[in-house]
Amino acid sequence: MKTEASMEFEIGQEDSKKSVKQFLYNTLRLSHGQVTALKRQERGILLNGERVFVTALLQEGDRLSLLLEDREEHKPLVPFACPLEILYEDETLLCVNKPPFMPTHPSLNHYDDTLANALAEYFRLKNRPFVFRGINRLDRDTSGVILVAKNRYAASLLSKQVAERQMDKQYLALLEGTLEQDRGFIDRNIVRAEESLMLRRVAHDSEGSRALTEYRVCMRKNGKTLVIAIPHTGRTHQLRVHFSFLGHPIVGDTLYGAFSEEIDRQALHAYSLGFTHPASGEKMKIKAPLPKDMEQLLMKNGFVWEREEL
Repeated sequence: MKTEASMEFEIGQEDSKKSVKQFLYNTLRLSHGQVTALKRQERGILLNGERVFVTALLQEGDRLSLLLEDREEHKPLVPFACPLEILYEDETLLCVNKPPFMPTHPSLNHYDDTLANALAEYFRLKNRPFVFRGINRLDRDTSGVILVAKNRYAASLLSKQVAERQMDKQYLALLEGTLEQDRGFIDRNIVRAEESLMLRRVAHDSEGSRALTEYRVCMRKNGKTLVIAIPHTGRTHQLRVHFSFLGHPIVGDTLYGAFSEEIDRQALHAYSLGFTHPASGEKMKIKAPLPKDMEQLLMKNGFVWEREEL
């Protein structure tokens, strides 16, 4: 599959007086093949809307647009029609509020009913090709912000932010019991549980991979605690395992806690995602409204707040 995606860059003072060629190679670190492909396309390199040679000099405030050719060998996704809550979208990326009970991407038992399939339908209706490049992943029953890059170059830059722990991921979780400490860190390694492909557990001594979770308490009501949780690492089931380890599993988490009559999934929502825009360099912070099941759960237990407080 071959797709084309435009990315626009606003030139800052640090890149003023550079040639387009220097910007492409030194700032963006594009390969020789990528630059050659841009030069061959009629609208491959546009400076303030006009086609230019790579010897053109940049000025602060200029807008450089690149038409990036993207070749992928992925099997096309089966489009799946369902409502989507788009939180933010531009030519480079998209953020969507993933509902609960929906897998992020296809797997053996979920071939055509995932968020990736729903986005394939969204772009089909726009008559635009689509390759799913999810930057962050959420468990099937966890709701909240998912960031999707629209081209391979943007995906590379955003994935680098994830690897270098430059993304600010914040979750809202309702815990069983009263967590006494107002804020803190859980710094305990996580390892796969014996004889299980799915379950994880806190590791003994130095086994497993390091996992670091920061949290702060928002409210305590009705024998439950509402917290904001910030995973500084990205281990499978990290928040679920860590809070269970503290003796305060997430409400409704049947893997690491207990069944709840109030909600039929873990009460965990990825409500905020902060990152640097790969094209503009702008600091972005995208927030996702709570789904109805979790909002009703919180109201039922006396948790009332202004959205701006979170």
